[in-house]
Amino acid sequence: MSDTIKYCRRCVMPETRPDLVIDEDGVCSACRYIEQREEIKWRERKEELLSILELYRSKDDSNYDCIIPVSGGKDSHFQAIKMLELGMNPLCVTATTDKLSHIGRRNIENLKSLGVDYIEVTTNPLVRRKINRLSLTQLGDISWPEHVTIFTIPVRIAVKFNIPLIIWGENPQNEYGGPAADAENNTLTQQWLNKFGGLLGLKVSDLIGKDGIEPKHLIQYTYPADDELKRVGVTGLFLGYYLPWDGYRNAMLAQAHGFETYNKAVEGSLVNYENLDNCQTGVHDYFKFCMCLAPPNQHQ
Repeated sequence: MSDTIKYCRRCVMPETRPDLVIDEDGVCSACRYIEQREEIKWRERKEELLSILELYRSKDDSNYDCIIPVSGGKDSHFQAIKMLELGMNPLCVTATTDKLSHIGRRNIENLKSLGVDYIEVTTNPLVRRKINRLSLTQLGDISWPEHVTIFTIPVRIAVKFNIPLIIWGENPQNEYGGPAADAENNTLTQQWLNKFGGLLGLKVSDLIGKDGIEPKHLIQYTYPADDELKRVGVTGLFLGYYLPWDGYRNAMLAQAHGFETYNKAVEGSLVNYENLDNCQTGVHDYFKFCMCLAPPNQHQ
């Protein structure tokens, strides 16, 4: 294999991104999926969504209609706004970042002011720092703990509150390029999490015994058992499968509802509306940059 890294001639994404494929015309799978969205019959997709929502809507208003995992960012604003527009009564759930920025806190408060009930779960900060260090030194990813908990905590809340429907945002395999079969998926399952959830080969159970970490420290990092999921009937839908998904348009809609951005581009980005909540984003992105510089044949 050549040591030369290929880049998509449209978006300049390198082939070193996991699961990304660059075709013979030099265009990556993410750009191809964006092309295909023009052929989607969005009206039919929305009708399908409305039918699903009606099935899960509380019949006597005794419980929430759905859970929306939120960070306070542009996309979670979009999810909350759309669910409210469609008459749903959501419970918004945040798995907190390790070091929340001031603008991130203001945006969370703004999302709550849209008119939703809200729960924020913070994992033990002493244990979190240990996991940060382990994941940074072993995987080069300081954000590994939050990449796990953004998927586990909302599902745990769904089980505890007996709320079967979870409204996720976009399918990353479609938005950023990945296997075609998974890019067309409209649901998020535990199998999807294990394959694409950013675990990078490190299982939560692998942390036990390291730096004094015990099973009791990892409750919020652990996906509910299959029998619990089955009892509640937990179903996670990608909203981006049913409604046109565009990060820029999501940001514009969010800003129209009070979402705050920086007045300049975010570190490591070309835009001012991405990754606003986490003070460790620069560290995370720098190590990803270093990994992308390695030739493809050096990646596992």
